[in-house]
Amino acid sequence: MIAEARSFLFVPGDRPDRFAKAAAAGADVVVLDLEDAVAPAAKEEARAHVAAWLAEGHRAVVRVNAAGTPWHAADVAAARDAVAVMVPKAERPSDLDGLPSVLPLVETARGIAAAAGLCAAPGVVRPVFGSIDLAADIGVDPLSRTALLHARSSLVLAAAVAGCAPPVDGVTMALSDVDAVRDDTRHAVELGFTGKLCVHPRQVPVVHEAFRPSDEEVAWARSVLAVGDGVAAVDGRMVDRPVLLRARRVLDRASK
Repeated sequence: MIAEARSFLFVPGDRPDRFAKAAAAGADVVVLDLEDAVAPAAKEEARAHVAAWLAEGHRAVVRVNAAGTPWHAADVAAARDAVAVMVPKAERPSDLDGLPSVLPLVETARGIAAAAGLCAAPGVVRPVFGSIDLAADIGVDPLSRTALLHARSSLVLAAAVAGCAPPVDGVTMALSDVDAVRDDTRHAVELGFTGKLCVHPRQVPVVHEAFRPSDEEVAWARSVLAVGDGVAAVDGRMVDRPVLLRARRVLDRASK
């Protein structure tokens, strides 16, 4: 579920009235947020709401507060029934210790530099890219694809080397601009991401559509796989094992 999810929809942990609405919004994964969406004074109340909802049998990821903060240990304990824990500001494999199913949120320069170790840490399902915080950390515009290209590609490569699932891309801040969400998601697909964080339910169907291959891509993949194993040519282009693997991935995306 987590390894193949396309959309991760955040909902503030101190808004239990929104939990069921988020679960019904069609996202592959709901993320109950105890970190940025919750003010310090509301952390304890939010933690109780999250623990209670999970105890009722609902499935969700929980974004806890970062390792080293005064809330981290209690957040992790409250998330014991979660399908996975998302750890923000992940910079060291030790930040993920003791978590059997974890999504390291890599959103600092130190985190990107340590991406290989984070992705290879025990319990890691797939990494998540935190574009907004990383942009602030290195002093660039979070909307600049050029400025964040190296970091995004580094995370994709680190996940591939570690053998975990491909990473989840960060949020699109334009809540009502579906074209921006679609364009950002397609850029993420081009780089090798297979999931995206969402901050509003209206973003979810746009993300799903953008991850789905076009009719032309599907037709290409089918024509490639039709030639079978070995080296051949399709439309004047060589087809060998790496091309076959890419074609299978395209059809896998089309089936979701």
